[in-house]
Amino acid sequence: MAREKQPEAAAEGTPERSYREQLDYLNPIAQPLASRKLTRKLYKCIRKAAKHKQIRRGVKEVQKFINKGEKGITVLAGDTLPIDVYCHIPIMCEDRSLPYAYVPSKSDLGAAAGSKRPTCVIMIKPHEEYQETYDECLEEVGALPLPL
Repeated sequence: MAREKQPEAAAEGTPERSYREQLDYLNPIAQPLASRKLTRKLYKCIRKAAKHKQIRRGVKEVQKFINKGEKGITVLAGDTLPIDVYCHIPIMCEDRSLPYAYVPSKSDLGAAAGSKRPTCVIMIKPHEEYQETYDECLEEVGALPLPL
């Protein structure tokens, strides 16, 4: 029944919604939200990091490595419901001075990591193979205003 109410493209399994359409599905805590340009850069960096096995995927894994003190950029999906699943991750990042940003779609986030399954949280670890892209993303994510 719920599938019938979704747009045609989503019902067919092709996540071909524009950035603007994806913003309609954001949850209230999705701040700071990456711009369209930064979202593309983050997806590109995630694809490169996944190639070199330098990502942490999923709430449990990311939470574990944040607690261990691992450094990296945390990318969260803004359309994850219920928000209780991952609402503690931004607080952990702020406590450890780790940069984080929200992107609009968990299915796009999973696809960028090379997975068929959507994922709500990914941590990109630095690596010399894609250091330039990583540094660009780090700078832009660090410049985003943190929520109050």
